[in-house]
Amino acid sequence: MSAVSGAERPSAVAYIAESEVTMISKKIVDRINLQINREMYSAYLYMAMSAKMTNEGYTGIANWLLVQYHEEMFHAMKLFGYLQDQGASPKLDKIDAPELKDSTVKELFQHVLEHEQWVTASIRELLELAIAEKDYATENLVRWYVNEQVEEEKHANELLQTLDLLGDGKQGVFMLNIELGKRSATIPLDFTKLGGA
Repeated sequence: MSAVSGAERPSAVAYIAESEVTMISKKIVDRINLQINREMYSAYLYMAMSAKMTNEGYTGIANWLLVQYHEEMFHAMKLFGYLQDQGASPKLDKIDAPELKDSTVKELFQHVLEHEQWVTASIRELLELAIAEKDYATENLVRWYVNEQVEEEKHANELLQTLDLLGDGKQGVFMLNIELGKRSATIPLDFTKLGGA
């Protein structure tokens, strides 16, 4: 029986460094990276909407949209941290510039609802992939997003209903503007505490 010398034995550190060790499949990693991009696009969209509303004098609506921006960034960073916790590398791609063609506040909130419905469909695709891959950790994480999307669509629908009740004339929008100015962030704004660091 011969002993293997230290020079012949591969270094564990060198071996780990040669290939990324992940606890989730490449397919899941790629799809989560796509979702990170979509969440960041959502944040970018809400920031652009907030700027537009500020320019038009609707600072309360702008505030609501800026809180929405922070929520979308929280969603992106939660996924970012999850990838890192799973030993995977987040890949950050280009974020497309949002197009804003909305000419009224009601059209803007209709855009919000349609956008959230698109995000919901994207989250469902990610959940279906996690189930198909039998990736229970990712499935558990994504179910949180499913519940979050129920709330996002509910809020957008409620705002449209409120505009219908108040009327989307100047007085109704003025009242909604005051109400939406009271919204504040309820999610952590310090993303370093989300894990993955």
